[in-house]
Amino acid sequence: MDTIKFQIKKLPHFEGLELPRYQTEGSSGMDLLAACREDVVLKPGERNLVPTGLVISLPPRTEAQIRPRSGLAVKHGITLLNTPGTIDADYRGEIRIILVNLGQEPFTVTRGMRIAQMVIARVVKAELEVADTLDETCRGAGGFGHTGH
Repeated sequence: MDTIKFQIKKLPHFEGLELPRYQTEGSSGMDLLAACREDVVLKPGERNLVPTGLVISLPPRTEAQIRPRSGLAVKHGITLLNTPGTIDADYRGEIRIILVNLGQEPFTVTRGMRIAQMVIARVVKAELEVADTLDETCRGAGGFGHTGH
């Protein structure tokens, strides 16, 4: 497995929490914990920006993708807005998670709760070339549901 090293800074409100880590050898994402000072109650339909107490410094041409946790989604209807969220290599602010409650019951986020996953990925830069025509494909301009699957 390829590894990428990067620096991580703990903010004062992170004190007492564990650094992100992979839960298993095969895990793609590291769990991020809620660094809220008080419980955050999300009523059905509500969203909130939950702090992690962490700042990262990624190498150039990498990003951190912030993704929902499947257990929270299936059990409670808790997911992330703007997912996957992107933490760019040049961002130096706190990582905060936009949680939303799509469930039927209020959900309480407590300090230290695993609320999201962070996947580190390489980024490929695109170079655009303007063209008058594009190559033909069998799909063509067919949109959503066009292939019947």
